[in-house]
Amino acid sequence: QVQLVESGGGLVHPGGSLRLSCAASGSISSINAMGWFRRGLGHERDFVAAINWSNDRTYYANSLKGRFTISRDSAKNAVFLQMNSLKPEDTDVYYCAFTTKLNWGTVADFDSWGRGTQVTVSS
Repeated sequence: QVQLVESGGGLVHPGGSLRLSCAASGSISSINAMGWFRRGLGHERDFVAAINWSNDRTYYANSLKGRFTISRDSAKNAVFLQMNSLKPEDTDVYYCAFTTKLNWGTVADFDSWGRGTQVTVSS
């Protein structure tokens, strides 16, 4: 059984920064990638960023325009999200997740999820 716990959320002013952390624990057979998602307004969670465990290749939602940076600590099964130049529209619940699939590409490919951490960007 795998447990994911997000932390680092909170209230920040527009233009500020925040660093989210997520650590996976428990019986983890393998991790192919870990990612960050946010709740969004639609039926499905919105992709934010992901990082491959094997080669550190990173992926980002195009709309982020370089404001977010994902990184990892593979020894600790942890993933981080540095969020800069935050905007009110970034306000959301942010979730981390991991996938054991080699050929992942959609939100459905991610197997385990944390419970989320609230990020609020407001004046």
